[in-house]
Amino acid sequence: MGHPTVYPTGVTIYRPKAAWSGYTALPSPEGALLIDMNGRAVRLWKGLRGEPNKVLPGGFMMGSTGGRGGEGYPVDNFDLVQVDWNGNIVWKFDRNEYVSDGGEVPRWMARQHHDYEREEASAGHVASGSEPKTDGGNTLILVNRDVYDPAVSAKTLLDSSIIEVDWQGDILWRWNAVDHFDEFGFDEAAKNVIFRLPSASVSHGGKGLWFALNSVSTLGPNRFHDCGDSRFHPDNIIISGRNVNILAIIDKKTGGIVWRLGPDYRDVPFGQVIGPHNARLIPAGLPGAGNVLVFDSGGWAGYGVPGGLSRYGTADKRRDYSRVLEFDPLSLELVWQYTPSEAGHIEPLDSYKFYSPFASSAQRLPNGNTLITEGCNGRVFEVTAEHETVWEYVAPQVRHGRGGLFSNRIYRACRVPYGWIPQLSVPDEVAVEPLNVSRFRVPGAPDGPGGKVTAVAGINPHSETLIDNPFGFKITASGGEVSNFCVINSGERKVKPKTSGKEA
Repeated sequence: MGHPTVYPTGVTIYRPKAAWSGYTALPSPEGALLIDMNGRAVRLWKGLRGEPNKVLPGGFMMGSTGGRGGEGYPVDNFDLVQVDWNGNIVWKFDRNEYVSDGGEVPRWMARQHHDYEREEASAGHVASGSEPKTDGGNTLILVNRDVYDPAVSAKTLLDSSIIEVDWQGDILWRWNAVDHFDEFGFDEAAKNVIFRLPSASVSHGGKGLWFALNSVSTLGPNRFHDCGDSRFHPDNIIISGRNVNILAIIDKKTGGIVWRLGPDYRDVPFGQVIGPHNARLIPAGLPGAGNVLVFDSGGWAGYGVPGGLSRYGTADKRRDYSRVLEFDPLSLELVWQYTPSEAGHIEPLDSYKFYSPFASSAQRLPNGNTLITEGCNGRVFEVTAEHETVWEYVAPQVRHGRGGLFSNRIYRACRVPYGWIPQLSVPDEVAVEPLNVSRFRVPGAPDGPGGKVTAVAGINPHSETLIDNPFGFKITASGGEVSNFCVINSGERKVKPKTSGKEA
């Protein structure tokens, strides 16, 4: 992916009249971060990991206190906790598995990864009449599980499980993906690959990360169940699996798969979904209620016949751009989408400019806008139904990764109402107009190309229209306002974030 080494960070666009304003929670290298619409950090729960971080009404934050280190288990968290505004742990779950790693003190671990959902949480969205419980209720949690099942694979699998735990930490229900292997619609070629080489990665403790489940959400009340379709019972659970290119609904009572999309998309109107993340049924009370909303990551995923793109048949589907899809789960009619084309990029030349092969999410907001996390690029932005960007944030915090590399990656962000944080007064909302990228310069650079123009004899005359301001916005903020962004130089790896905020 082509990318500049110097670019603005923080909030780069904000149109208060068009955006659905509130607080945005996101994980950062320093901990769980809560920002306002101008990008001011209003709270940081230092050290609290987030796969993902989620805000609950009353100023509570959820996350993890730590996880397995090294490359063996990149997402294998010790616990799942709920902390209050002052950082006190008010709820904790870790008693899923007693783990003994070499050189480490044995301990109980949740082995949580990628997602969880507190009871009455509106499928990860914010809908009127439904708020997640904060002093009770059950929690659905994605957890890792090492399993050897010779009927599925000759290798030990890193399987995905879903558990439901109550407020006291007791496990009430468990579902294991591998137990439903025959319900996922794999053809013989895919089954053969999963048996021989279930993961192209050498990480995950050397185990086969075959499914890569990354989202879990109850359906909640919906129009399909109201019309008598039992597959869409409000207690049933929708999931997405990155490595298998599958979306599915689990019957909560039986554990069976009652609805599935993928891995074969040949007859699907919107084509192949690759590496899906954050599949949700839009809850009642929000625009698009009852439709499926999913971040179709693209990248590389799936299992099939070995070939030029996949020597061993692992990750045989490829696409170098992402999409956000909203569709009817019965007719599969595409209702809305956000692709590189809607983003204003030339396809296929510039399709890569909207691309996050890992992480990422999409959240439907009460005014019909959609909050999109383009995770690998550290970008969160809000678009209208007409695809206009009305808010954009680029993470200035950089973390060091493997091999000395660095990244401002954001796993997932979520927007919540101001009223969920009673500890703060509603902040000032100052419009942020985008920079004129044709004229924006870092210090020391000339204002324009300049120089002497030389006419060349024999040139065939033609008309070339140059756009001085391609986005049609002002060059600088009006009224002497300080621009709410900083400049990150990836060569020097220096970060200068602005983190001012006001508490009540």
